[in-house]
Amino acid sequence: MPKATPKTKAQIIAKIAEDVDLTKVQATAALQSIVDMAYKGAKSKDGFTIPGIGKLIKQRRKARWGRNPATGEKIKIKAKTVLKFRIAKAAKDAVI
Repeated sequence: MPKATPKTKAQIIAKIAEDVDLTKVQATAALQSIVDMAYKGAKSKDGFTIPGIGKLIKQRRKARWGRNPATGEKIKIKAKTVLKFRIAKAAKDAVI
């Protein structure tokens, strides 16, 4: 089985434009609108859901102790906020 190559933004825009009979400018605007909604939605406490694909959520990680893999020295890892993506069951079922 050949290895799948990631799609570029231009390839995604071209495919959207072709599939729904839009110009590339309109497809670019539609994609940018979704990206903007995802960024804004991910900041909220409810996250941002893309139906059938998954959900972006912001999560707070506590401070913790870790080890430097090179030296084995114990280090303190600071608390931070991370962005997580939870895949939808429909997407899992479609791929697996």
